[in-house]
Amino acid sequence: MSKPLRVLHSTKPYAQHVQGADAAGVVRLKPLNPTVRLSELVASLSIGTDIGMGQPEGQALRTCHLALGVAREMGLDQKQCADVYYIALLRFVGCNSHADQDAAGGGGDEMAMRRALAPVISGEPQELVPHVVRHVGAGLPAGKRVRVVAGMLAAGPKHARAVTTATCEVARMFATQLGLGAALVRALGYQFEYWNGKGLPDGVSGEQIPIAARIVMVARDLDVVTRVGGRQLGEAMLRRRRGRAYDPAVADAFHRHAWSILAGIEEESLWDQVIEADPMPSDPLDADGLNVALECCAQFADIKCWFTRDHSPAVSNLARRAAANLGLDAIDVETIAAAGLVQELGKTGVQNGILESQRPLTNSQWDTLRLSTFLTQRILARCHGLEAINALASSHHERLDGSGYHRGLTGDRISKAARILAAADAFKALTSDRPWRTRLAPDAAARTLGAEVKEGKLAHDAVEAVLGVAGHGDTLRRKTWPSGLSDREIDVLRLISLGRTNREVAERLFISPKTVGRHIENIYAKIGVSTRPAATLFAMQHQLLS
Repeated sequence: MSKPLRVLHSTKPYAQHVQGADAAGVVRLKPLNPTVRLSELVASLSIGTDIGMGQPEGQALRTCHLALGVAREMGLDQKQCADVYYIALLRFVGCNSHADQDAAGGGGDEMAMRRALAPVISGEPQELVPHVVRHVGAGLPAGKRVRVVAGMLAAGPKHARAVTTATCEVARMFATQLGLGAALVRALGYQFEYWNGKGLPDGVSGEQIPIAARIVMVARDLDVVTRVGGRQLGEAMLRRRRGRAYDPAVADAFHRHAWSILAGIEEESLWDQVIEADPMPSDPLDADGLNVALECCAQFADIKCWFTRDHSPAVSNLARRAAANLGLDAIDVETIAAAGLVQELGKTGVQNGILESQRPLTNSQWDTLRLSTFLTQRILARCHGLEAINALASSHHERLDGSGYHRGLTGDRISKAARILAAADAFKALTSDRPWRTRLAPDAAARTLGAEVKEGKLAHDAVEAVLGVAGHGDTLRRKTWPSGLSDREIDVLRLISLGRTNREVAERLFISPKTVGRHIENIYAKIGVSTRPAATLFAMQHQLLS
């Protein structure tokens, strides 16, 4: 019989638990391994974007390898080649920011829709429309497929402009956060612009489009199309889009050089080829750099669903403080904090139609959901220096009785750190809204966790430690907000970041929808964005949703 739960409090200030904590008890994450480089973390993140875009693992790596090879053949300098390198890896890092919209328009499966559209993403309307009719919604019931295809065609350029704008804005914000150069950040805003000026979102044309963006567009398309139809189809695409979507000089360079470059790709060593090819390799990340990169991973994962947009940092903080109070050594506290930030990366491979379902999941849907921790493991598997973080992050849904996933570990096979992370994740989930229920009050969440302790699922000491630190953060209202936002604008920003419509925000704040619209316009102007996904990422980056 399990012991009664009690709230565990430490007798020492938190700052005394961990070397390097500042006077306020805030620990800056120290590098767990001196070999972690930005290129490896970005390459890992690109595996997540491959999954989110419905592409095979390594698609962005192949794009990077091909684009960089052609860039060098064209005589680009080292800095331009570095821009090509990172744009190829980060091109779709904004994909999760509009996953809910894509899923709604794609019958619940945003990845299937994106996979269907991949070969024609840079095509002309006469190429795009027949492809949509033939391929989008394949596998859906006939009636549902008709609605999906009709809805996509009806939404047309307006929806495409909104999605490409959000993708570009969010990618630029991530690149800025990672400290990448201004030219690279600028180029990420031109990923879907066409040479002939008929692209999106702004209709920029010709050499106004940065050369790095022009090269990466062709490389990505060519990899996708040749994988589907071989060299013959790829060459036909280059000829058809030359002078339209593609810069003629770039298209000609791919005609001359792409095939030998593609032939030199060895799938087993592609990761190493790409990492070693970094045109401007940097030193290993320092403490702040690693922390920022892991926070980007958290934001990439959490932005996918309206109800998880403050999830990973909150879990990280809970688990870190609980681990310190349980007396874990400094390196374990650092590892558990880092694991909390990246634990949800694999959710990018679970359709939003499953994650946002208000109905009980089918067995097949549960199987897909349980793959999320396996996908987290896969995304981080090749990043040297994050082995301990990865092992812990991919174990946060294991349960002592073996009912967890994805390894089905039991008892002592689950580390103390993993038990703490599991308890922190469960508490945060219970005290947050979900599509199928409203959030639980902390006392009710504690009772639920206590029941799981009695059932032999969660560890008694881990749950006690998490409950002991939960709700004891800084709850004081700030005197100032970032970018000069007012208190009311913060209220509006929080609500739209959580997926609320203008009408729902108006009802919640007892103001008119028109007033909400004016607040949103002011918010966008102050923070320098034009889409809700970008505004949401701003709120996440500035920790405004907790």
